[in-house]
Amino acid sequence: MNHTKLFETISNTIESLEITEISEERKAILEPLIDYLKDKIKTNKSIRLNFICTHNSRRSHLSQIWAQTMAAYYNINNVSCYSGGTEATAMFPKVGETLNNQGFKINKLSEENNPVYSIKFSENEPAIIAFSKQFSDDFNPASEFAAIMTCSSADKGCPMVFGCDERIAITYEDPKKSDGTPQQTETYRKRSLQIATEMKFVFSSLKQKRNS
Repeated sequence: MNHTKLFETISNTIESLEITEISEERKAILEPLIDYLKDKIKTNKSIRLNFICTHNSRRSHLSQIWAQTMAAYYNINNVSCYSGGTEATAMFPKVGETLNNQGFKINKLSEENNPVYSIKFSENEPAIIAFSKQFSDDFNPASEFAAIMTCSSADKGCPMVFGCDERIAITYEDPKKSDGTPQQTETYRKRSLQIATEMKFVFSSLKQKRNS
């Protein structure tokens, strides 16, 4: 399979991820997303994924960025990934630091309380523009998208996501619990790699189904 050329460190990271280590319980949670993507490909429709958590500061950004990266890696076309929250805060700096350590090139484009970042996984692919926003922000799609709920509090506290085709809960434990502790760097690294591994499973499964 010819993969889109990503930065070498990111490619090496992806190749090191073991999808066989994902539990059957987690695979069952990921299956609705695979089915949604498969249906979009079958009908030749654009794929829009909006990853949603409470503050759009940690898990939703990691999910958005890894999903977009895996779509490129597996050459799944017409995929646009977004993120949002039930409220806007700021992308937590440790998220950018973690992704930078895993090979992404990150530039801070603004300095206000809610900075805007450019995040690249490849020299030739468009940068992902990352900042905290509500899930219904004009920056995000208004219709024909999947709402991926990445935290249980957003899933419970956000009863309606208007315009979405489908709502899918794929929740992750918040790395925020480690903030200010000696475990912080390792906790964020592991959460990022967990999300990356699961997005690898999703898009690699999709590629197999696409070719079957």
